[in-house]
Parts: sequence; structure tokens; C-alpha cells
Amino acid sequence: MAQNTRFALSIHALCMLAEEDKTATSQEIAEALQTNPVVVRRMLASLHAAKIISSNKGPNGGSRLARSPKQINLADVYRASGASSLFHVPEGSAKNRGTVSAMSGILKKAQECFEEELEQTTLNQLLKKAAKRKKKK
Repeated sequence: MAQNTRFALSIHALCMLAEEDKTATSQEIAEALQTNPVVVRRMLASLHAAKIISSNKGPNGGSRLARSPKQINLADVYRASGASSLFHVPEGSAKNRGTVSAMSGILKKAQECFEEELEQTTLNQLLKKAAKRKKKK
């Protein structure tokens, strides 16, 4: 089962843009994330549409944060990345519908808690946490 990594890649790219505080090309971001530039361009297009980054085309083009890291919360990035629900509960047979229904309620609440935490966490806060962890190593 394939796992969607768009949200994680988006966060990594935004952290890179915030830390370097300069315009970066999709090629530079792809190299840093060790992924395909086409994947990065699609991701950047979503972040641009959500007004999280600004982008310029051409030989001196690239992308940079459109707002301060303090003004970008992780929920904005999550929504922009097109990530679906964390959990998928398959349709059940008649004999296990009660279990499926009960699990659906639990997983819906977990999804809401996850999104609430993302709403309360800014890119700046994430960068600070990451910097503290780097120092501990």
C-alpha cells in the first residue's frame, strides 16, 4: 500500500526555504529532498495556489516563502498538499458493520485532533523544535 508523502515533502521544502531565506529552484529543492523535480514542481504548484509560497519563472526564477514562517501553520500546508484522511476504513460486510461504524467514529476523532494540532503549530515553531533537536545530537 503506497503512502502519500506530499505533506512531509511540502514541510521539508518549506523548512528549506525558510532556513535559507532565498529563492530556490525546483531542481535545488528536489536534490535536497532526494526526489524527482517533477514531483517537487507539482508540490510547489499546490503551495503556490494556497499562497504559501511565491514563484517566479525564468532563468533567475524559483520559489520562496510568501509569508513569514510565523504566519504559516501546518494545517495550511496539509490542506495545500491535498492529503486525504490519515485513515481509511474499508466497507465491511454485514457481519462487521458495527465494528466498522465504531472504528469510523474513533478514527474521525483522531483525524480532528491531528488537524487541530497542525492548526496550532506554525512553521516557525517546527523550525525551532528541529534546531533544538539538532543541538542535542
